Amino acid sequence: MGADATDRRVEILRSAAAAFRRRGYHGASVDEIASALEMTKGNLYYYFRNKEEILYACHDYSLDILLDLMDQVRAETTAPDDKLRKLILAFIHIILDELQGTALTLDLHALSPALLKRVVSKRDRFDTGMRAIIQQGMDSGVFATGDPKMIEFAIMGAVNWITKWFDPAGPMSSEQIGRAFADYLVGGLTKRAPPHRS
Repeated sequence: MGADATDRRVEILRSAAAAFRRRGYHGASVDEIASALEMTKGNLYYYFRNKEEILYACHDYSLDILLDLMDQVRAETTAPDDKLRKLILAFIHIILDELQGTALTLDLHALSPALLKRVVSKRDRFDTGMRAIIQQGMDSGVFATGDPKMIEFAIMGAVNWITKWFDPAGPMSSEQIGRAFADYLVGGLTKRAPPHRS
């Protein structure tokens, strides 16, 4: 598929994600997605066979970006807290800016078992990579000891919830929210010296 067709597919995913956010997966129609792009439904079906394929592509597109970033970050020689901060910032950028706040929080269970399995497999790879960075931080003494799996669940739960309250017209930009969350979430893991007692 050429660059123009790939760009058009991404435009469709952005339109679909916005529609899914407004009306939910089941409430949004292919007509609505197409008309927002001034396309006919027939033109849209040139790129995607049906609405489920669009939903799957929203997840797949976002996860591929995150997994590429994960590979880059894990290969870097930077400190674990810097790696984790970079991942959190990127994740927030994806869910708020790239696909209209819904890319990774859309209704997974609307997917067929075969497509669901593919998405879950990629999500598991991302989760495993993040836990490895958290473990690296503990092993190096940068982070306090704890359960990397539970910590990763807490981070992802906090970040995924942003889509429930984020208002693009609100007072904070996605970049400001990303920096604040990275400060709180990574800072909360950092090992601190015990309080001085006189």
